[in-house]
Amino acid sequence: MTKSSPVTASAAEAAQELRVVFSRIRRKLREIGAEEGLTPSQTSVLSRLSKEGPASASVLAAAERVRPQSMAATLGALEEQGLIRRDPDPTDGRRQQVSLTPAGRSRAEGDRAARQEWLAREMQSRFTEAERATMIEALRLIDRLTQS
Repeated sequence: MTKSSPVTASAAEAAQELRVVFSRIRRKLREIGAEEGLTPSQTSVLSRLSKEGPASASVLAAAERVRPQSMAATLGALEEQGLIRRDPDPTDGRRQQVSLTPAGRSRAEGDRAARQEWLAREMQSRFTEAERATMIEALRLIDRLTQS
């Protein structure tokens, strides 16, 4: 086991600032994309199904880091609104696959487009071309945090 070096003040400050800024952005994007009548959990499940395709309730619960009972309630509400459907799992008849209905797909795509449009519009109006280029470079550096 190697001993890691102590965290410098600048690294600690950068970590704190990054966390705070990302939390603000995440909150703002949730507000922008919030569909009337959907909770943040329901919106998140629609988004996940839109990006990743059909999944079982247990896979969704694990991905969303919630208890299976909470996911069951979320899925029940989405099903009542006609945004998801449940079909038998082709590989295991005891399980069900949850997928988006056409209405659910439309709602998820509209939500994503609204967030993207807001973010692009704000970046264009608040930053110069040079500042946006700096942001892109900074994001490449930040992306290295996620690389293993």
